[in-house]
This record gives sequence, structure tokens and C-alpha cells, in this order.
Amino acid sequence: MSLEARIKELSDRHKRLEAAIAAEAKHPSGDDVRILELKRKKLRLKDEIQQLRAS
Repeated sequence: MSLEARIKELSDRHKRLEAAIAAEAKHPSGDDVRILELKRKKLRLKDEIQQLRAS
């Protein structure tokens, strides 16, 4: 897999996590622990994307 393809895949996953966070937060009974977990995953993806772009 090329570097650009990997970055695109990670960016797509990042966007899906962002949508999942928004959907979870929208529910009145949204699970704060789940939201926090999703945010951590999103941050890890962002860090990995930045590392790949820096290389």
C-alpha cells in the first residue's frame, strides 16, 4: 500500500469516527465513556496521519 493510500484510508476512518462521535453526542442518552473512547481513537488516527505526512 502506498503512503498516500494509507493516509487516505486513515483520513476516511478519522471522518467516520467524527460522524460516530457526533451521532453519539446527539442522543439524549449518549454514553460519555463511548464518546471519550471514540475521541481517543480519532486522536490516535490524527497523530498517525501527521507522522506519515512528516515522513
